[in-house]
Amino acid sequence: MSTRVFVARLVGLTVFDPLGDRVGRVRDVVVVFGKNPSPRVIGLVVEVVQRRRVFLPLTRVTSIDAGKVITTGLVNMRRFEQRHNETLVCAELFDRQVTVREPDGETFTGTVEDMAMEQNQRRDWDMTKVFVRAQDQSSGASRAMHRLTRRRTGSTSLHDIRDVYGLNRQHTEQSAERLLETYDDLRVEDLAEVIHDLTPKRRAEVARALDDGTLADLLEELPEDDQVEIIAALDTERAADVLEAMEPDDAADLLGDLPPETAEDLLQRMEPADAAPLRRLLTYDENTAGGLMTTEPAILGPEATIAEALAVVRREEVAPALASAVFVVRPPLEVPTGRFLGMVHTQRLLREPPHTSLGNVVDSTVDPVNVDAPLGEVTRTLAQYNLVSLPVVDDDGRLLGAVTVDDVLDHILPEDWREERHDFRQDKTFPGVTQ
Repeated sequence: MSTRVFVARLVGLTVFDPLGDRVGRVRDVVVVFGKNPSPRVIGLVVEVVQRRRVFLPLTRVTSIDAGKVITTGLVNMRRFEQRHNETLVCAELFDRQVTVREPDGETFTGTVEDMAMEQNQRRDWDMTKVFVRAQDQSSGASRAMHRLTRRRTGSTSLHDIRDVYGLNRQHTEQSAERLLETYDDLRVEDLAEVIHDLTPKRRAEVARALDDGTLADLLEELPEDDQVEIIAALDTERAADVLEAMEPDDAADLLGDLPPETAEDLLQRMEPADAAPLRRLLTYDENTAGGLMTTEPAILGPEATIAEALAVVRREEVAPALASAVFVVRPPLEVPTGRFLGMVHTQRLLREPPHTSLGNVVDSTVDPVNVDAPLGEVTRTLAQYNLVSLPVVDDDGRLLGAVTVDDVLDHILPEDWREERHDFRQDKTFPGVTQ
C-alpha cells in the first residue's frame, strides 16, 4: 500500500473487492479533527450502484495502489450521512483559505489545492500534508515590500499540516471551484443529492459558483427547503435571473414557498414576459392541472410542416417529456392560444414525409384536461392514453399549458422522496456489497 496518498488522485479511483469485481468509485475522504495536529482519516465516501453514496471505513481497505482501491469485500449499503464531527476533504477543505508558516517564521495566506494522507506506525491513516496555492492580499505602495518577504501570488508549495492554520476554523467565504471539478461528471440530478448533503454555508457557496442555467437546473432537483434556502441567500437580482431560467412550473412552485412580499419583489424584478406566466400559475391550486402544468410546451399551427415540428422538439433545451408531442392550435400560438386542435406524437412525426402539414396528421382523439381538473383526473388520463404529456385547456378550449408525467410523480410521491430515494432495500445482491 502506498505510504502517501494525495486526495485529488484518490478521488475518482475505482473500488474493487478481493475477487476483482467493481464495487464503486471514490468520491471523497472523511476526516475527524481532534487534539492531534494531524486530522485522522476514518474512511472514504464511495459512489456505488444507483448513484448511492456510502461510507467505506479505511479498516476495510486492504490496498490503495496502482490506480485502484481494494476492499475486504464488505460494504455497508446504507446511505452516507455526515456526522457533526466529520469533515469531507473535497467538499469542505479544498479551496479553504489558510495561513501557512514557513521554516523562516514568515507566514503567507493561501488556498488549499490538495491534501495528502499517510499511514502511521499503528497503521491508521492521518492527513499529514497540505498543498497550498499562495494568495497576494497586499495592495498599494506596500505591495513591493510584501513581494520581498512573501511567496509570489499563484505559486504552489507542499507543507506539513502542523504549519497550516485555519483548516478547522473557517468563517470567510470559500470558493467551490475544486468541489465542482470533483463532481463534473455527474448528472444534475445526482449533483443535487451531493449538494443537499452539504452544510447550508457550503450550499450557498456552490450556488454562487454556478452559472444561472446550471443553478436553475439544480434547484429543480432539490427539496423545497433547500430551494428556498439557496434563493434566499442570493442577491435579489441574481435570484430573479435564476427564476427566469427555471421551468415555469418549478419556478412558480418555488415562489409559492417564499413569503408573499419576497415573491412579489422577485416577480417585479423579472422580465414582464417571464413573470406573466408565473403570476398566472400562482393563481391555480397546486393539486390541479393548472398548478401542475408548464406554460412552455411545443406549440405550432396546423399549417406548420413535419420538418418544422421536428426542429422544435429536437432543441436541446426542450425537456424529454415535452419533446414527446407537439400541440396543434389555432393562432395565436402563445399561451393562452387559439382553439386547441389536437396533438402529434413525435413518433408519428418520424413516420411522415417532412413536407406534410401537421393539420393532416393531428390526433384529436386524446381529450385535453380542464385547467381546474384535480390531480386524480390528470393521473388517470395520462395512464389511460399511455401519455407522458397532457394538454391543459380553459373553458373556451384554449391551450394553457401541458402536464408532464414527472410533474405528476413529484406530487404523488412522498414529500421527502428526494431525501430518501436511495434508501430503499435492493432486491439484487451485487459483488462485494452487503445490505
